[in-house]
Amino acid sequence: SGSGKEMFAQGIHAAGKRRQRPFVAINCAALPPTLLESELFGYDEGAFTGAKRKGKLGLFELAHGGTVFLDEIDALPIELQGRLLRVLQEKEVLRVGGETIIPVNIRVIAAANKPPCELVANGKLREDLYYRLNVLYLEIPSLKDRLTDIPLLSRYFLAQLNFNETSPLLEELLAYMSRYDWPGNVRELYNFCQRLSFYRENIQQHT
Repeated sequence: SGSGKEMFAQGIHAAGKRRQRPFVAINCAALPPTLLESELFGYDEGAFTGAKRKGKLGLFELAHGGTVFLDEIDALPIELQGRLLRVLQEKEVLRVGGETIIPVNIRVIAAANKPPCELVANGKLREDLYYRLNVLYLEIPSLKDRLTDIPLLSRYFLAQLNFNETSPLLEELLAYMSRYDWPGNVRELYNFCQRLSFYRENIQQHT
């Protein structure tokens, strides 16, 4: 958890032929199952109470030509995993309440916080879906096991926070940062960089 899975997925997308097309990410654990179905597959007008008048595109349609990143895929209900398997095999989507088959061309990157084989054994992940997804398997180590990523990630995060003046300070901090275990992984490193940015004026005055 917090190892930077979405960053890796974005990197794969940006380095490939689909980089000019959309990158769409969703955390399957962040939404209730009833909303997940409509978010992923979309819905037609009148599909359910409260549905938008003209319906809604699902994430698979929005990502047409690009990449869909499904984080914590084991949180996806088994019945929705079956629908996802059909999308991958048939390259088509049927909206909730819809009757029209919609062709989609997407790359799907799925992630979990536990080994997939363990999720399959525990009934959290469909075996057929696992074998369909398992074209390329990447295991992302904890940040403490890839300390050489710390300088690169730190500079990237600080640049995002418009705090590029920290280079001299960062060089001093890196020796200490490499000896820390980072139990919160990349997420904790980003929070640390945010904390640095809060003290921007004081740091600039003393560098």
